[in-house]
Amino acid sequence: MPCPDPDALFPMNGERHTVFLKNVITRPTIRVGDFTYYNDPEHATAFEERNVLYHFDFIGDALEIGRFCALATDVQFIMNGATHALGGISTYPFNIFGHGWEEGLDLSTFLTSQKGDTIVEHDVWIGRGATIMPGVRIGSGAIIGAYSVVTKDVPAYTIAAGNPAKVVKQRFHPEEASRLLEIAWWNWPIEKITRNLNAIRGADLAALERAV
Repeated sequence: MPCPDPDALFPMNGERHTVFLKNVITRPTIRVGDFTYYNDPEHATAFEERNVLYHFDFIGDALEIGRFCALATDVQFIMNGATHALGGISTYPFNIFGHGWEEGLDLSTFLTSQKGDTIVEHDVWIGRGATIMPGVRIGSGAIIGAYSVVTKDVPAYTIAAGNPAKVVKQRFHPEEASRLLEIAWWNWPIEKITRNLNAIRGADLAALERAV
């Protein structure tokens, strides 16, 4: 059964405004699932350089984005490298300028302020210009409003918006959300997903469960 090629760089008839994101990622600390896309009329292929900021190898934090996510223009991920040491009197990063200021630095004082990996699960829609802060987990099926600043975890199948982003709506009743997470349609073989698109696109949870 035909379906889009997840290894295509420009999956929309070659239009350069949209990429299947995994195909422009080169760093092992950024992992993206199949069919997740990024839309940007000017810089779609430069996501790794322009949209994942302060991501330094010596810190070791990862950005993980699941399958079937939709990322709008100018979505940014702020990684742990943006965090300054908080345990002393000054937060100024003297050491990065060298000339003797790097001497005596206790790296552990910096690492204690790190917040871990940033995780975007599956089927997440992130609106234009949203900023995701370090160590956040966004649950499957969630929606992030445009220009939101996400500083805390966002539960699955909720809508979060604002600065700082807060949950403004449940997309489904909690019991329905649990059933959807158990179905986890994004993990099905692509042929099965393609056969059941109407159930996935629809609002009939029972129909989707029958497809399992």
